[in-house]
Amino acid sequence: MALRITEDCINCGACEPECPNSAIYAGGDEWRFSDKTSLTGMFNAKSGISVDADAVQAAVSDDYYYIVSDKCTECVGFHEEPQCAAACPVDCCIKDENFVESQEELSSKKDILHA
Repeated sequence: MALRITEDCINCGACEPECPNSAIYAGGDEWRFSDKTSLTGMFNAKSGISVDADAVQAAVSDDYYYIVSDKCTECVGFHEEPQCAAACPVDCCIKDENFVESQEELSSKKDILHA
């Protein structure tokens, strides 16, 4: 499953540079599927949206750092554990029960993001 950042986030930014998929953004920051991935052209995300990978997407949160679920692979294929959670000083990077994915699905997502 993807991870999410709770409202307990202190906006320290320790998590953002640790993400191999650039799935973490500061509150209020816009994002793109193509950020730090090999995605180009039209992309069909697991959440069901179809969008140009370079199209600017609205911030998920304006108040604190957030994780884009469609880009989060829990660091599968890169590290043994999610690096955002390991770096977070207040333990606010947690599993998102709304985006449940198996290890195989996370690995497949990683392969799609970094083809």
